Amino acid sequence: MPSDDLVVGLDIGTTKICAIIGELGRNRTVEIIGVGKTPSRGLRRGVVVNIDQTVKSIQGAVESAELMSGREISGVYAGIAGSHIEGINSRGVVAVTGREREITREDVDRVIDAGKAIAFPMDREVLHVIPQEFIVDDQRGIRNPMGMIGVRLEAEVHIITGSVSSAQNIVKCVNRAGFKVHDMILEPLASSKAILKEDEKELGVLVIDMGGGTTDVLVYIEGSPYYTEVLPVGGDQVSNDLSIVLKTPLDAAERIKMESGCCYMELIHGDEEVSIPGVGGRPPTMRMKRDIVKIVQPRMNEILGMVKEQLSKKGYLRMLGGGVVLTGGGSLVPGTVDLAQDVFGLPARLGYPASLGGLVEEYSSPIYSTAVGLVMYGSEARDRGVLEGGRRSANARGTVDRLRNWLKEFF
Repeated sequence: MPSDDLVVGLDIGTTKICAIIGELGRNRTVEIIGVGKTPSRGLRRGVVVNIDQTVKSIQGAVESAELMSGREISGVYAGIAGSHIEGINSRGVVAVTGREREITREDVDRVIDAGKAIAFPMDREVLHVIPQEFIVDDQRGIRNPMGMIGVRLEAEVHIITGSVSSAQNIVKCVNRAGFKVHDMILEPLASSKAILKEDEKELGVLVIDMGGGTTDVLVYIEGSPYYTEVLPVGGDQVSNDLSIVLKTPLDAAERIKMESGCCYMELIHGDEEVSIPGVGGRPPTMRMKRDIVKIVQPRMNEILGMVKEQLSKKGYLRMLGGGVVLTGGGSLVPGTVDLAQDVFGLPARLGYPASLGGLVEEYSSPIYSTAVGLVMYGSEARDRGVLEGGRRSANARGTVDRLRNWLKEFF
């Protein structure tokens, strides 16, 4: 039978679907007891394009995790990404109404509500509203204003929105696979929770989660998210380039990329050769490893350059004292960290998910960063007592109705 002491993170990606089962201990610690991964067949660039295939992939990943853990699950915390994701910064202002002008929880709630009172199109849904800082009577940099004395309370917030239909389709796929969606979390937010250290967030850090179909970008400044974007390019483009130029099947190109590929020419020494499988039964050919790098490096450089261009426009590059942290399956191409250091002119590292105990060797890889972060998010939600129901019902109409009610409330 499903158990209430389980928290499940479900990373629904373009090339793979990962399910990780965490078990809550008596002292509210989390231990990973099940890990499952299957190829993703029904998504394109982070968006569901085939319901049936996505359902089968979800079932396969969850069943693998259940088999490993020996437990049965009923609900998941699901990730959402895709180029439809948008992040904007906003500000709310209210008058303090508490007794003797003491700021209360009600005042904080009102100022956050004021910050998110923006007219969004009906086809968009608010996924997250994250306070960046509070301002009390022009005093900035306040993290928690409750209990302070003031007349005017302001809040700067980061609002993340996504396509209503994309969210509905993810919920529908999970429901048809036989599970509830307790909540839906932006995937780079989940990854950040698993891989970042607090001092990096405070100094300012750029997170690049490189998946198969998308590259998720998130910037933290002074401990809070300030910039969110999902680019519709990823590791699949690199594999596709290899397949075309080397005239080899796509699955062989993917294998060459991960086993023999590199995206930083300075790391190549000697005259090592790589065997390239032929198409249609033709015999394999041999190519220099340097030739592989000449294909991989330009595409990886292009992806990182797109991120740099967007950050330069916003003026965030000079605020990244914590450097760059790369994660996701695409970051495992050898030389990615070195290339990122050259592109951004900042220190860079690979982001591995935090060790939560349990089957550490099974999930200690950047490809599991999002799923582990979803488990961490879910465990914190349990502590806040918001497990049942979450923000989403199991049916798509509930999502639209809540959005309409939200708009009516503020407008």
